[in-house]
Amino acid sequence: MHLTAERLDRISPSQTIAITAKARALKAQGKNVIGLSSGEPDFDTPQNIKDAAIAAIQRGETKYTDVAGTMELRQAVCAKFKRDSGIDYKPEEIIVTTGGKQVIFNALMATIDKGDEAIIPAPCWVSYPDIVQLAEGKPVIVECDQNSGFKLRPEQLEAAITPKTKWFILNNPCNPTGAAYNAEELRRLTEVLLRHPDVWIFTDDIYEKLAYDGFKPATILEVEPRLKDRTITMNGCSKGYAMTGWRIGFAGAPLALIKAMDKLQGQSTSNTSSISQAAAVEALNGPQESIDGMVVVYKRRRDMVVEMLNQAPGIRCHKPEGAFYVFPSVHGCIGKTSAGGKRIETDEDFVTALLEEEGVAAVHGSAFMSPGHFRISYATDDESLREACTRIQRFCRNLK
Repeated sequence: MHLTAERLDRISPSQTIAITAKARALKAQGKNVIGLSSGEPDFDTPQNIKDAAIAAIQRGETKYTDVAGTMELRQAVCAKFKRDSGIDYKPEEIIVTTGGKQVIFNALMATIDKGDEAIIPAPCWVSYPDIVQLAEGKPVIVECDQNSGFKLRPEQLEAAITPKTKWFILNNPCNPTGAAYNAEELRRLTEVLLRHPDVWIFTDDIYEKLAYDGFKPATILEVEPRLKDRTITMNGCSKGYAMTGWRIGFAGAPLALIKAMDKLQGQSTSNTSSISQAAAVEALNGPQESIDGMVVVYKRRRDMVVEMLNQAPGIRCHKPEGAFYVFPSVHGCIGKTSAGGKRIETDEDFVTALLEEEGVAAVHGSAFMSPGHFRISYATDDESLREACTRIQRFCRNLK
């Protein structure tokens, strides 16, 4: 008799979490490890947000809230969507969740029937395909290569749509590549979507605030309001406000979908933390200068990492528009042998040998549905990043 349900066989443990755990274990053994595998800002949560949480505790705001979130936070989310993207949502069209991942889980579990397809441009965040499969759907992975800036082209989207397509999932800016779509690039995709009225759209904008060189990532409904009756716009506080541990995601969507997600959430986690919700109100309504300060630092780190990685033999690194990741190609390293005698046949071999021989923890591209690459998070201090890139250069120079 099997303990676990068959549905669990369809999914894998998170590769990013697994690499981070391995790096932590090596550190505990006394090894000098630089962890670049975790997608987490190294900044502290801004003080005004922490103060708002403390004040909420002292006011006694420690009770259950509505499953979909407090009215104050849902109103703040509506104001955020209007201010940043010009999208009009009512509070009843908003749901607040325990992190952005729960928005994805709720939406897909509430809508996908067995055999329904979800189009996912790759490289993609590790959880999208697994959540689709957990819901008994079929992920349709569309490869977007480095030569196209890791961005989906309209003709690729058109070719991927079938009568079974239920969802198109877009992450903008993207984890793991940092690629971001501007309004014109999105408009060409929305022209395809308008021709297919049965396809729902999920836009994950969690990295929206982290963009560089004056680039402004757009979002689907900002570009094409006619898609509003079948689009869910997701965002959250984790990345832009350095609030990963507070676990606040949110989304706006048509009322029928919000009600379905609320129903599912009511039988799983119910509401997210009341204290975190009070903090999120301050994050969204309060001063935004802290984000600008983070963006300046991230840009400096991005530029340094891209320059240093492109000096490593066998590596080619695209300069991303947003988020805090780079996704270099290691195709020039495949087929070689490391100084420690490990044969590099795959991107997973590359990151394993890099961790064991040089103490740099990164995530292999196959985890993101894109073999032949690896992901580095530059959400860590400059000194560690410089040392890590120096080690990567040495590792690549020693490949024979």
